[in-house]
Parts: sequence; C-alpha cells; structure tokens
Amino acid sequence: MTGAVVEAMPRARPAAEPHAGRWTLLEPLVAGHAADLWPRAEAAPDSFAFLPVGPFAGEAAFRGYLRLAGASREELLWAVRPLCADGMPGPAAGWIGLLDIRPTHAAVELGNIWFPPGLARTRAATEACFLLLDHVLGDLRYLRAGWKCNALHPTSGRAAERLGFRHEGRLRAHMIARGRRRDTDWYGLLAEEWPARRASISAWLDPANFDAAGQERRKLARAG
Repeated sequence: MTGAVVEAMPRARPAAEPHAGRWTLLEPLVAGHAADLWPRAEAAPDSFAFLPVGPFAGEAAFRGYLRLAGASREELLWAVRPLCADGMPGPAAGWIGLLDIRPTHAAVELGNIWFPPGLARTRAATEACFLLLDHVLGDLRYLRAGWKCNALHPTSGRAAERLGFRHEGRLRAHMIARGRRRDTDWYGLLAEEWPARRASISAWLDPANFDAAGQERRKLARAG
C-alpha cells in the first residue's frame, strides 16, 4: 500500500549460501563450476543474447568471468544443480542471481539468469527462482523483488509473470545494450503478494503434479 508505515530497516543482506529444494540445489557460483557449465555455454552462444555477458571466446574467458562474478559484492550468483533421480545434485546446468541488493529499502532484483537449453523450462529452473524469492521475501522479509528485461525479449516477461511478478511499465531508451538502444520492461513482486503465489508454485512443484515421464499434470498459471 502506498505510504504504508513499515517496520525499521535495514533488512539483512542475502548471503552466499546454498539453498536446497525438491528438484535442485543452488550453490554459490565459483570458477570451478566452469567444468560443468562451459560445454553448455559453448554449445549455446545464443543463450547469452539478452544477458550483459557472453558469448565467450573460450573456456579461459568463461572461467575468468565466473571467478570475478563469484567474488562480486554487487550481486550474488548461484550455480543451479538439478537433482538426479537418487536425490543427489547433478552437474551445474546454469546460474541465477540477486542484483541491486538494497537492504536499507528492503528491495532486491532477481536477475542475471542464465538457463541454457537443458535447464530452461524445467522444474529445476522454476524452483531455482522460487528458492531465492522465498528466501528474500519470506526469510529475510524484503518488501519487494524486482525483475527487468529487454523489451525485445518477451519470453523473459512471460517467465516473470508466471512467477507472480506484475508488469509495472516500460522505460524507453533505458540503456545501450550490445550497440543497440534498449527499452526495458520492469516487473515487481511485493511481500504481501508472495504468500498466495508461494502456495501456487509450491503446489506446482509437488511431485504429485508430475507423471512418470516428468510431464506436468497441471500448468502453473500466471498470477491474476
């Protein structure tokens, strides 16, 4: 609610620590993850089209980025490791991050999401987003999670809405990205909206919602 009184700030800053779910494990991204991730990056250069980094000239450059990203205090990145049938974590398959972390204002952004083929549109991908949203909006009691994307990338916008984010507008000529003017779509998910969305995503992630082939029985509808 606009102008509503809130309890004293700041909130705690998210930490670089693992988060475990039913389908995936998130662990802080380090250069060592390059062994798993580089073959995926090399095979899918187009998967970086709407990210600020990549594609990379070679494994050394890729590993160097992971080393710098893992040491960053501006954003936190996690490797996404889908769980195997025996419940043990498999190889890292992508990454996800928290950006623009503002404990004083209890606001954070979910972003720098690299879900290449094999991870995109899977249970593990959805749960990776869910785990971080539940941590910041639930455990840490942040008031807002943001999501922004290139207006030329509607797939990202649909993914945000599926998680419960609401479109808040388009900032025209927001930045120059890869030599082109970029318009940016902004999305937001508030703390008071999260409990209902959390229940919907939790129900979708329930093992009973998937058949023996791993196909969903019921789709996760966008928030109304």
